[in-house]
Amino acid sequence: MRRIILFVEDYGHEAFITSVIQRFAKEQDKAVKIIPLSARGGHGKAVAELKSYLRELRNDRVGFPDLLVVATDANCRGYQDRKKEIDDVTADLQNILISAIPDPHIERWLLLDSAAFKSVMGKGCDAPDHKCERGRYKKILMDAMLQAGVHPSLGGIEFAEDIVNAMDFERMEQADPSLGQFLKSIRNKFKEWA
Repeated sequence: MRRIILFVEDYGHEAFITSVIQRFAKEQDKAVKIIPLSARGGHGKAVAELKSYLRELRNDRVGFPDLLVVATDANCRGYQDRKKEIDDVTADLQNILISAIPDPHIERWLLLDSAAFKSVMGKGCDAPDHKCERGRYKKILMDAMLQAGVHPSLGGIEFAEDIVNAMDFERMEQADPSLGQFLKSIRNKFKEWA
């Protein structure tokens, strides 16, 4: 069984990232154990707890995972700045690290595949634009669900697993650079484990 450690900003990231990994594991018939060590409190807390964990890891106080996934929104900083920030912390662990950096926010990833959205909600959604504006994609996701007649209790994130399982991953790899990079990285890691 492959042990996968997550450091993510919040429940939305945890739900999406976990669903992607579980889907690849199922398709590849691989057993995985996903352990979220930080999944609440935002970007700053995720990075602080990642640094603490890495100190323990480098001092042999905890065992090495098979994979370390760090997920944080690009926000208005952009993909490359966030990637550099994660890489600066994890420089010596690139062989077991995958970064997931939704650009600009995780809710946008849930709106990218209108056909997947429709298969889960019964009605498709418009393709999202790409603007950095706090709360923009949370509102667009909520509005799309309300238009489909669904009243989500957690802003729509509770449907992440269903939407991810309905997504056309190959098409999504081409549709959005940030999601595409994450999907390619996960796909390649499972190929290594074949």
